Amino acid sequence: MSAPCGLFFTSYAQESALFPSRFLKASMALFFVALVVLPPWMNSYHVSVLCLINIAVIGAVSLNLLTGSCGQISLGHGAFVGVGAYTAGVLAAKGVPFLLALPASGLLAALAGMLFGLPSLRLKGIYLAISTLAAQLILEYVFLHWESVTGGSNGLAVMPPEIFGYAFDNDLKMFYLTLAAASLCALGAANVLRSRLGRAFVSIRDHYLSAEIVGVSLFGYKLRAFGLSSFLAGVSGALWAHYTMFLSPEQFGIGLSISYLAMIIIGGMGRVAGAVYGAVFITVLPEALNALSASAEAWMPGMTSNLMALKGGVFGLALILFLLFEPEGLAHRWRLIKAYWKLYPFAH
Repeated sequence: MSAPCGLFFTSYAQESALFPSRFLKASMALFFVALVVLPPWMNSYHVSVLCLINIAVIGAVSLNLLTGSCGQISLGHGAFVGVGAYTAGVLAAKGVPFLLALPASGLLAALAGMLFGLPSLRLKGIYLAISTLAAQLILEYVFLHWESVTGGSNGLAVMPPEIFGYAFDNDLKMFYLTLAAASLCALGAANVLRSRLGRAFVSIRDHYLSAEIVGVSLFGYKLRAFGLSSFLAGVSGALWAHYTMFLSPEQFGIGLSISYLAMIIIGGMGRVAGAVYGAVFITVLPEALNALSASAEAWMPGMTSNLMALKGGVFGLALILFLLFEPEGLAHRWRLIKAYWKLYPFAH
């Protein structure tokens, strides 16, 4: 045969490349071109769903760095997203440019994440989860009662973002902005996992005692994981604030934290692609249920209310089914599919 039938690496750099084959590079390029070209032909509803997916991808990738790669469970991620969202809203009200407010939102969220991540040296597993749950409850209380800054239960209005005088004031413009941010965050997270920092995260997750023996500072790297993860969560919150243009405390409750956990479990923990798959699945699932209930209403009146009542149950059922039958997530299933076709028709 004139060409190899598989991938053969001759160096570590080749093996750790983001896109190790020309076919994968071409596929990703075509997929990205389709993402850029197709939205102008879509209606505003579908474009708005794509915007929500982009924002969810950033949040899921950020939690995947902390929980999937470093093994630090967090039930307070929704609150860190809220810190970024409120920071962006307050800075926008004071006239701070969006390009400065976006990283500032991430930095403040990172400080909050590192503050509540301090117990991570002493705590792990369910105890660390309870500690981060306390962060969630404390920050929710702050969002609700610091009315002079957050607006409390009355909410906080946020203007559309502007970059050098260009306003992103409709769904299509926000789609391209959120797509650029999500792509940069996903590529950044993928590169972090290929670096010394990422390898330290994985060593802590796999066996923290061995990592400490070879010189990995557990406290330092865990704190960096909390800071980096919360920074990306803050960026996600800032984009959410500018997209929805209204903030209220209930948007950043424990339900949002659980949704992000569900994204990385369903997509596949420890992999950037898994976080992306999970974010797409969890964002599209309620929209698919809405479409199903609308079509069912035509031939079964009253079905819409029943299906809407079952929405929460379907979400929980999907999570349980993935835990039982596909615990490694959609990313693992996708790898199996690719391996099947690579070896077809010789399965063994």
